[in-house]
Amino acid sequence: MKKKRLNVLFLATFCLFSALPAFGWDDVGHKITAFIAWQQMTPDVRERVIAILRAASEDSQLATFYLPYGNRSDGPEKREFFMTAASWPDIVRDRTFDIRYKKYSHSNWHYSDTFWTVKDGKVVLINPPEDGGLALEKIIEFIKLESSTAKDADKAIAIAWLEHLIGDIHQPLHASARITDLEPKGDQGANLFLVTPKDTPRDKQENLHSFWDGVIIKTMPNTKDACDADYIDPIARKIIKKYPFAKLEGRLALNDPEQWKRESFEIASTKVFPPDLKRFEQPSPAYKKAALKIAEERLAFAGYRIAAIFNQLFAAAPVKP
Repeated sequence: MKKKRLNVLFLATFCLFSALPAFGWDDVGHKITAFIAWQQMTPDVRERVIAILRAASEDSQLATFYLPYGNRSDGPEKREFFMTAASWPDIVRDRTFDIRYKKYSHSNWHYSDTFWTVKDGKVVLINPPEDGGLALEKIIEFIKLESSTAKDADKAIAIAWLEHLIGDIHQPLHASARITDLEPKGDQGANLFLVTPKDTPRDKQENLHSFWDGVIIKTMPNTKDACDADYIDPIARKIIKKYPFAKLEGRLALNDPEQWKRESFEIASTKVFPPDLKRFEQPSPAYKKAALKIAEERLAFAGYRIAAIFNQLFAAAPVKP
C-alpha cells in the first residue's frame, strides 16, 4: 500500500474512496483472504497460529483483538481474530496511537512495484526511478522467520504481516508502477489515476488504486450494515465455491513468491488499463465486472497460498516412536 498521509481511523477506512493512496485490498478484501485461508488450515495449525498471535507484544495491541468470552463458541472467535490479524498492518497506520504507529507501521512494505511503460503497443520494463516497495522481500523474510527459533512474540507479528502482504501482493496494482508522460516516476500503483471528474472536491475523489482495493465492497456493498460474519463470510464462501482449492492447487507455486508478483504484474500491465478506461471517468460496467472476476480469483489464490504455507510451517512435529 502506498499511503503516506493516512490520518483516518481504521473503522472508517474501508468505506473511504478518495484520491489519497488506499489500502491494498481494503479491510473486506483482507478478511476474505484470511477466511479462505482459515478454511484450508488444519485444526492443529489453526490452534498453533492463534496461540502465537496471542503471544504478540503488548505494545502491538494485536492480541487485544481476541475476545475469549461471550455467548459464542471459541471457534468463530478464533477465526475472526485470525481475520482481523490480516488487517492489523493497516490498523497500525492510525497515527492516533503514536507508540504503536512508530514501531509497527511500515508504509513501503505493502507493495512491490514493477516499473513499466507502453511503447509501440508493447509493455516495456523500466529501471526503477525510485523506491519500489519491499512486500516481496518481507514475505520471504517472514516465511524464514516462522521456520526459525525466533520468539513467539516476533512470530506473531510475522504471521499478521504474512497474512496481509500475501494478500497485498495479489492485488495487481501492488505490483505495478506505470510510467507515462504525466507520471514520469511512476503512477504509484494508479494512485495518481483519478476516476472522478477534475472538479471533484478532494475528499470525494477516487483513484484507480482505491477502486481495485475496494472492488468487493464497491460491487457488493454492505447495504444492511451487517457484521463481518453476515457480510464477509458468505462472500468468501461464494469465492471458495467459484474457485475451489482443487482448481487452483496445481498453480500455487508455494516456493516462488516472485511468481505471485509476476501474476499480479501481468494483470496490471495487460488488463487494468484497457483503451476504454479514461482519466476522470468512472470505469464502465463491463470493466467493473471484469475487475470483480479478477479480484475474486486473486483473493482465492492468496488465501490458499497463506493456508498451504501455514500448514507447512506450523504442522505438529511427528511423534517419534
